Amino acid sequence: MKLHKRLLHIFSVQGIVREQCILSDLPETKRVYGDFLKIAWPSTLEAILVSLVGIINTIMVSSLGEKAIVAVGITNQPKYILLAIIMSLNVGVTAIIARRKGQNDRDGANHTLRVSILISITISALMAFLGFVFASPILKLAGAEASYMQYAVDYFRILMISIFFTSLSLTINAAQRGSGNTKISMQTNIAANIINIIFNYLLINGIGFFPRLEVKGAAIAATLGSIVACLMSIIKLLNKDGFVSLRYKSSWKISKTIFNPIIKVSSSALAEQVFMRIGFLIFAAFIARLGTTNYATHLICLNILNISFSFGDGIAIAATSLVGQNLGKSRSDLAIIYGNVGQRIAFVISIMISIFFIIFRFDLMALFSNDPRVITLGSHILIIIAITTYAQTSQVVMSGCLRGAGDAVFVASASLISTAIIRPILTYVLCFSVGLGLYGAWIALLLDQGFRCIANFKRFSGGKWSNIIL
Repeated sequence: MKLHKRLLHIFSVQGIVREQCILSDLPETKRVYGDFLKIAWPSTLEAILVSLVGIINTIMVSSLGEKAIVAVGITNQPKYILLAIIMSLNVGVTAIIARRKGQNDRDGANHTLRVSILISITISALMAFLGFVFASPILKLAGAEASYMQYAVDYFRILMISIFFTSLSLTINAAQRGSGNTKISMQTNIAANIINIIFNYLLINGIGFFPRLEVKGAAIAATLGSIVACLMSIIKLLNKDGFVSLRYKSSWKISKTIFNPIIKVSSSALAEQVFMRIGFLIFAAFIARLGTTNYATHLICLNILNISFSFGDGIAIAATSLVGQNLGKSRSDLAIIYGNVGQRIAFVISIMISIFFIIFRFDLMALFSNDPRVITLGSHILIIIAITTYAQTSQVVMSGCLRGAGDAVFVASASLISTAIIRPILTYVLCFSVGLGLYGAWIALLLDQGFRCIANFKRFSGGKWSNIIL
């Protein structure tokens, strides 16, 4: 009953009270939270573990010095730009399969899976080739300096080999998430991360009979982890009882009825990814101009920020799946309920994370560096991060809700304005014109996240996304 009254209030505020919105009795509050957390906890744990592995990798590489940290860190944005098409494809895969799950259309879901796999294989092979061949000019564009360029090129080229396996695994896991199965993605990532950490330890500094490969060792470890994750994802698809399964008889033909809905969502997500990654690249290039110490501090802080992002990302995955599935059932009322539940959970988690960042800011920085300049500067940045986490977590979850509904055009537009325009301009002005240095860059990031949070909140509250047909 409480949820029923709350839903009527939500529709009243949004101005979309419609007879078809509430179709039947609503589930108990306990069940709603239970259903949400059932999907959210594996994806959240997965995201946290991925974030922690990134932190551990940075700590391990930091033993090689600041140049090694920067060389590895400078490759992140170019790598994600190359992966942008795959990540965009996966947004469409999750949204479409979630909708087919709600419609109980298993054939449509499995046909979508197969077409997506073919697209992913083709694109990832091309991206890996381009990244390997043009590694040096790509990294120069990213702002890499001559002092650590060779480190960065060596790391990036080996990493390009992993792109094929990473892409295929991500696409398969996106399909599984759409069907509500988030545990598989968690399991494959845990295995991959364990392999990554073990071989980081063995290959970076050369333990036992393993050679000392330094940053090359870190890249090889990441590649081995990607291969393991890919193999596990494929094996999981052989389960004949799964909603999406390679043992379910379905077509591999790329038809308009399958291809067009994927492109409808993915094309907007691609625009978002491209502009977002370009914005991130410009952002990183500006900060690289502040010097090695500032950039090393920035990369450490980004690793710590990813902890809060991982919580939001995990919750957003659950929101995407549940919103898509309930819209497939023509239950926009439940879609809105699950979206709001995700926001509440995200806000509570944000409070805890921000307190943790403030209290342990010096200890967190000391994990990565013993340089007092880095620790002091980073501890100040962590206060800004503690404030940022509220807007960041909320906007990520609301973006997930909108993507689940297929409203990727709006999400892409908001990202374009905030990440590719607002953040770079504010970064340049605050860092160089105002003279705030690295502080200016993080204030720009805070304002960027705040803009996206407000924009996505207004869009979600408007309710137009509930009418999108896929």
